[in-house]
Amino acid sequence: MNKTVFIKIALILSLVFSGLIHADDGKKYRWRLAETWGPNFPIFGDATKNMAAMVKEMSNGRLTIRIDSSNKHKSAFGIFDFVKTGQYQMGHSASYYWKGKNFNTMFFTTMPFGMIASEQYGWFYYGGGMELMKEVYDQYGIMSFPGGNTGNQMGGWFKKEINSLDDLKGLKMRIPGFAGEVFAKLGAKPTNIPSGELYTALERNTIDALEWVGPSLDLRMGFHKIAPYYYTGWHEPGTELQFMVNQKAYESLPKDLQKILTVAMKAAAYDMYSQTMHESGVNLAKMTEEYPNIKMRSFPPKVMDAIRTANTTLLNEFAAKDPMTAKILKSITSYQKKIRAWTNLSDRAYLNSSEQK
Repeated sequence: MNKTVFIKIALILSLVFSGLIHADDGKKYRWRLAETWGPNFPIFGDATKNMAAMVKEMSNGRLTIRIDSSNKHKSAFGIFDFVKTGQYQMGHSASYYWKGKNFNTMFFTTMPFGMIASEQYGWFYYGGGMELMKEVYDQYGIMSFPGGNTGNQMGGWFKKEINSLDDLKGLKMRIPGFAGEVFAKLGAKPTNIPSGELYTALERNTIDALEWVGPSLDLRMGFHKIAPYYYTGWHEPGTELQFMVNQKAYESLPKDLQKILTVAMKAAAYDMYSQTMHESGVNLAKMTEEYPNIKMRSFPPKVMDAIRTANTTLLNEFAAKDPMTAKILKSITSYQKKIRAWTNLSDRAYLNSSEQK
């Protein structure tokens, strides 16, 4: 029995024994989901398809969800407004894309030097993260749920090697979220571009560098053909995508379908994390073996010191301006400090001691 089938059966049984599945009342619910990604986009698109398939199966067809990719709705970064207005009942995107609407949305994707994926899931589900995300999104009539984690992302593809801070001055780079704010403070020119336009933008010198995800998705995008310097990450240690649900649409569902939907989103999100981990390992090996032109690098210590300083300065500035920012930041920093002690004692200690000298 493969993993996906096992998950589906386990979820169905849990719902049966909790008394939430009952006889079909004859009413069908037809929803639509708008995603930021293009059609058949690997891993990210798999998450939405897996979620929709689980919902259909567990509800015995009472709730079905049609997925519209960016080629259909023509607005990769319009998902927030689609869901807010009810044009779509659901969306799949990344919360930090909405920083222009509300700065505090960024915290629910990932933050520079923040938590890794396992720590972040602990914060979401047991450390108050879900409650804070609800507080931010409630004002828009949107429900937001974890939608799949990429794990630690790479620092990006660069046409030229980064040797000093001067190399960041005027650098045109696709880098979203708070990392874009940090790079801007250091003199770079950050921008955000939909995934389907990244290669062309790099090829035509619209941008000089970009970060996307990591080996799981980057190799197939072909960035290494134009920008051979591939840097390790600092800016997105545990990037969580998001499922967005129109609150009124959710409340119109029977209780059992609400539960089915939330369980399916949670299962699909974790499955995406597992898939990304697998694909990153496979593609990193392929990069190493088949593409010797790729030059793996880490940013120089002086550059990293400047990045850390800029990150801390900006966080303090934004927290001083907005009580909600300060509230979320306090939650994240205190939880990270607590959970990192365990990560260091467990995972870091294990990795350090198990490596063959």
